[in-house]
Amino acid sequence: MKYIGAHVSASGSLANAPKNAHEIGATAFALFTKNQRQWMAKPLTSAEIAEFKDSCAKYGYGPQQILPHDSYLINLGNPTDEGLGKSRAAFIDEMARCGALGLDRLNFHPGSHLGAISEEECLNLIAESINLALSKTEGVTAVIENTAGQGSNLGYKFEHLAYIIDRVEDKARVGVCIDTCHSFAGGYDLSTEEGFKRVFDEFDKVVGFSYLRGMHLNDAKKGVGSRVDRHEVLGSGIIGWNAFKMIMEDSRFDNIPLILETPEPELWPQEIATLKGYAGL
Repeated sequence: MKYIGAHVSASGSLANAPKNAHEIGATAFALFTKNQRQWMAKPLTSAEIAEFKDSCAKYGYGPQQILPHDSYLINLGNPTDEGLGKSRAAFIDEMARCGALGLDRLNFHPGSHLGAISEEECLNLIAESINLALSKTEGVTAVIENTAGQGSNLGYKFEHLAYIIDRVEDKARVGVCIDTCHSFAGGYDLSTEEGFKRVFDEFDKVVGFSYLRGMHLNDAKKGVGSRVDRHEVLGSGIIGWNAFKMIMEDSRFDNIPLILETPEPELWPQEIATLKGYAGL
C-alpha cells in the first residue's frame, strides 16, 4: 500500500494536522510536534495528546503513515560542547514527544561539522547522539534523512548513512528517509529509468531497504550534484515525473510515509492525486 501525503501545518493545535492532511486527499502526513525554530517547547498536556490521537483515529491515520520532523536548530554532530548539548537535549525531548503522541518515528537531518572537525568525527558524534537518545526513550525510531550536502551538512552520501547506522547500537530503532531532491543534488541521478535503477540498487547495497522508514518526494530546481537544496513542484523541476511514477509502481516503497515538501501547497491535492493514479489507487 502506498501512503502519500505532505508536510502539513499543525498551527493552532497538533490535532489540526490530521484534519489538514485529510482535506488534501492525503493518506500520509508529516508535521512538526513543536515550533521548529525553537529549542524547546512546553510539555504536551494530556488533553493535547488525547486530541491528537482522536484526530488521527477520526481521519484514519496510523503511526506507519505519519513522519514527524524535528527542529531545524538541532545539529547532532555539532563540534561545540554547548551546541551539541543543546541539540542532544532537544532531540531527546522531540523523541519523547513523539512517543507520547503514539508516533513511532522521528525524521531528522543528521548534522553538520561547521568546518571545525572532520567528516568522520562529525559522523561519530551523530551516532553517539542517536545512541544517547535511544537509551533515554522508548518505542520511537530515529530516522536519518539524507541531505543535499549544502554547506557543511553531512548525509549526502549513502555511505554517510551506512556509517552512522553501523555505529548505532539498537539497529531496530534506526532508519532512513530518502529525499529525492536531496539525492539528486547530492549526485544521485534518478531522473531516468536507468539512473533510478542504478541509484536504488546502490542504496540497497550500501544502506539496505530494510532501513527505509519514509521518503520526501520533491522535484529539484538545481542540477544533479549541485549540492544545493532547492525543492520544486513535481514535474516542474529537473528530475521530472518519471522518477515519481517509478516510485509509485515499485513495491519497495510500500507501507511508509511518502511526503511532499514541494513549494506550492495549493498544488498538493493535484500532486497527491497524480501520484495516487500512478500507484493505481
